[in-house]
Amino acid sequence: MNFSPDEDHLALKQSAAAFLDKEIALDPLLKPGASVAQANYRLHWEKIVAMGWTGIAVPESYGGLGLSCVDVAMVLGEMGRTLAPSPFLGNLIGTWALLKLGTEEQKRRILPAVAAGTARLALAVGDAAGDDHSREVSAEPGTSGFLLKGTRDFAIDADGADWLIVDAHNTETGRRGFFLVDTKSDGLDIDVMDWRDLTRQVCDVRLNGCIGEPMAPFAPADWSWVRDRILFALAAECAAGAQQILSMTADYAKERVAFGKSIGSYQAIKHSLADMLGQAECANVAVLYAAWALSEEASQASLAAAMAKAFAGDAYVDCTHRSIQIFGAIGFTWEMKNHLYLKRAHANAELFGNSRAHRSRVIDLAQQAAA
Repeated sequence: MNFSPDEDHLALKQSAAAFLDKEIALDPLLKPGASVAQANYRLHWEKIVAMGWTGIAVPESYGGLGLSCVDVAMVLGEMGRTLAPSPFLGNLIGTWALLKLGTEEQKRRILPAVAAGTARLALAVGDAAGDDHSREVSAEPGTSGFLLKGTRDFAIDADGADWLIVDAHNTETGRRGFFLVDTKSDGLDIDVMDWRDLTRQVCDVRLNGCIGEPMAPFAPADWSWVRDRILFALAAECAAGAQQILSMTADYAKERVAFGKSIGSYQAIKHSLADMLGQAECANVAVLYAAWALSEEASQASLAAAMAKAFAGDAYVDCTHRSIQIFGAIGFTWEMKNHLYLKRAHANAELFGNSRAHRSRVIDLAQQAAA
């Protein structure tokens, strides 16, 4: 087993870093009252489309690049490091969902447009750490499709998407099912939430009898495949964010002088920075292991994804808290980027199940593997 990035992976990472360092500016968000509306989502998305990243997870047979999760981790990490305000994650999650849960006709109809960047996907589900909340939305047979009624909260990047993938309780079969919804459909309302993370759009989705197109028959293993990749994606952002906040904090500790010497020379600061380094490094290893396991479709893929989400989420939160403490008073101000990383850390740690929930999953999965 070798899950270290090779030269091609590192070249992709360096290319992504150079592009994002040039294009991403968070200054509009560094003022009181700022909101995700100032994050310039559309401009960033257009440039990401031009880079060809929209096809990163789309197989070559559907017009994409068909890259592995290790490749995806390189780009996701740089997106997380720079807090790039873009619907990249929401579209990526939607792509995985359509790829695994869609019919062949749906995939051939939509995925080439997604790869080309002319269509965007998003996922709106009631699933946290494996808990099925599909009954919160009902799907009733109608004359031209299923009529979906209910609400979905915390749908990442649903605003501006062309297609939504929604889970619901199919009243005809009495089972959970997934449905493809054209966002131009009547009876669909999508509102951007007043969300703690100013660099990401998270939405409320209200389904008021809009038409949903049935996807492939529901199989728990297929949804597990999608959810594992979502957890890995969030973990990849967290690990890279923790590394970035460590770098910012270490640089500040070298420059800030107190009582005649840099604060980084004081042992208490050194200890805190060392703890941050350990957490960031371990989070990165957990993400790379999960990326390898998912790419290889290994038997431990679900376990690796849950471990990565739980550890990287907690590590990111702790590193951002430590950073603000080391920065001191200025770290609590709007002018510094610390609060943006803190908000992203807390948001990512909670999305699709918090660390406690995934540690419980780790225990269950480890017991199953040992049985």
